[in-house]
Amino acid sequence: MQTETADDVTTWLNEDEQRAWRIHLDVSRLLMYQLERDLQPFGLTNNDYEILVNLSEAPERRMRMSDLAKSTLQSKSRLSHQITRMESSGLVRREDCESDRRGLYAVLTDQGWETMSQVAPRHVASVRAHFIDLLTPEALCAYRQALQPVAEHLRAERVR
Repeated sequence: MQTETADDVTTWLNEDEQRAWRIHLDVSRLLMYQLERDLQPFGLTNNDYEILVNLSEAPERRMRMSDLAKSTLQSKSRLSHQITRMESSGLVRREDCESDRRGLYAVLTDQGWETMSQVAPRHVASVRAHFIDLLTPEALCAYRQALQPVAEHLRAERVR
């Protein structure tokens, strides 16, 4: 079915495309919900965990706030609020940037590192139980290959 407007022609999803799109939405939402539930006993959200992962993998366990915002797809103001909350939990701290007086770093604290050391193995087990181990190696490879062009397209769109 196509609907014409003054600006374009809409090509509606056929039945197979609609099913693929909806299963993608279901899996994305349900998986993120489950992973979040599995982080709750540690007092963390998926966003908290993503920040901790980024900082734990960064040189000196610190990142400029602007780079961390880009990496986590958050606005600078939203990230700032989240970092404030995580600071009050002792997981991160802010440091001034010596080379840019307006810049700030988010730094993983020792407590944040300890938290990551405890949570990461359980998070990986959750990812395995609710995603990886449910697919054959062949299906996992096909899934990755199928989504690679989508990820590349969306990364390019993000830069624009």
